[in-house]
Amino acid sequence: MASNFRLFSYKNQNSLHLQLYGDFDGDSAHQLINALRTSNCAESVFVDTNDLNRVYPFGISVFEKELKVLLKKPS
Repeated sequence: MASNFRLFSYKNQNSLHLQLYGDFDGDSAHQLINALRTSNCAESVFVDTNDLNRVYPFGISVFEKELKVLLKKPS
């Protein structure tokens, strides 16, 4: 994980708010996906990326791949 990456979360009624700080790489993407996995009771999820310093292409790739798996509906 990027040594300066931080993810803070808080709930507001039925919403989950995730605030990302630092550099976003592959390990950071996994941390974000894990936070989304545990948000199954939230009706809305907001991800604030304003405080990211760097977003690495590999981090985006990992996030996109894992998000597709997360959103896949069982048959």
